[in-house]
Order: sequence, then C-alpha cells, then structure tokens
Amino acid sequence: MQLPLIRLRGVRKTYRAGDGREVLAVSEASFDVAEGELVALVGPSGCGKTTLLKILAGLQRHDAGEVSLGGGQPFDPARDIGIVFQQPLLLRWRSVLDNVLLPAEILGLPMKPARDRARDLLRLVGLEGTETRWPHELSGGMQQRASIARALLHDPKLILMDEPFGALDALTRERMNLELLRIWAESRKTIVFVTHGIAEAVFLGTRVVVLTAGPARMADDFPVELPHPRALAVKTTEQFGTYTRRVYGLLGM
Repeated sequence: MQLPLIRLRGVRKTYRAGDGREVLAVSEASFDVAEGELVALVGPSGCGKTTLLKILAGLQRHDAGEVSLGGGQPFDPARDIGIVFQQPLLLRWRSVLDNVLLPAEILGLPMKPARDRARDLLRLVGLEGTETRWPHELSGGMQQRASIARALLHDPKLILMDEPFGALDALTRERMNLELLRIWAESRKTIVFVTHGIAEAVFLGTRVVVLTAGPARMADDFPVELPHPRALAVKTTEQFGTYTRRVYGLLGM
C-alpha cells in the first residue's frame, strides 16, 4: 500500500505573544495528502491555514504531533517543494525568464537544461513570448502565472499555494482557477492550496479540508466528486451547491 505524500497527525503550534502569553495557532490538525491530489485547505482568515503551510514547507517548526513528508521515500524540502505566495514576488530587475530561473540558480542546477525547462513552463502557463519582458509589464494574473512556473522549475514533488489568487479581481481569479486545473492536469503535481473562498476550494479540490476559526481545528475532510476537466458551469449544479453548503454549515455561516 502506497503511503501518502503528506501525513499530519495531531499537529499543534503555539506562538509567544508580545506580552509573553502563549497563543495557540493550530490545534490537533490531522489529514493525509496522496501523491497527485489537489487538496484545498479552507477556513476563515486567521484560522492557522498559512501556519500549517509554513510547517509543511519547513519554514516553521510544530510543537507537537507528527508531520511526515515523502511517503516513505527520500524527501528534501529545498528541492522537493515549490511555493506560490499570495503576491507573485517577482524581482522587478529580472526579466520574466530570469525570474522563473531563480530556483535553478539557488539550487545550483545546470543552467542550460533549466533554461529549456523554464521556456517549456512559460508555454505551459500561457506566457510564451513574455520571456524578455519585465514584471511591471505583466498583469496581476500573468505575474502569478510566472510565479507558478517558477515554483515548478526544479520539478518538485509538492506545490504549496498560499491564497495565490486572493489579490486578483473576481473575473481574473476565476480564469486563474481554470488555468491552475489545466496546469495540474498536465503536470500531475501534488498541490496543497490554501484559501478562504469556499466556492474556490470546492471548485479546485479533489478533496477539501475544512479548518475552523483559530486555533485551527479539523472540522471535516471530504472528497469532491465533481467530474474533470471542470468548467465554471459546474458551480451552477446541485452537487456543487451541496458541497459548498456543507462547508458553510461547518463554519457556522
């Protein structure tokens, strides 16, 4: 039996506040992510979703519980994880192509194959022809596509996405949801996608993990049995409405 790529059991995280008090950010978080899944973590702002993502990325340590990455295989977070943040964080003094190439430089990868892969990834995310442009010449959605290409450059096993479309307008956000599903279908990467948008979580996820208001507690973890490829019209179906109402109910809305 294949082990999940991610396994969390009873994960807990506290912070020390400025006045010395301990603040519980995450309490008893437990879920698995199988290889190739796109799992959406949804919950209200401040419920600990980003903290969990930072723990998975190795950027923060958890205080209790178990975090296992790699499914029993060797796993190096520096090489096996790609991260997409809410803001694209492109370096304004580097071209689009050079921004995508940044992980290769940091990890010391051979540059010629990395450059070829960067061009292939720009085609994958719909940015062919923008290689020599500067970040300020791209729209917000295009910048976020470039950041997705950058996260894929070193061929990681896991992509962590922290509300990557939260700063975009509603129409661009929906287009980016469709683009992400297309990219996921073609790359077959394992993705953990953090959002506070209930409809976005249901539309994107093969599974949805629901976290309650902070400290983050597991409220539910369920598969989304909507057909692929998904079109925006699926949001008008009764089945989609059933899933979203389930999350609204869990969050007391």
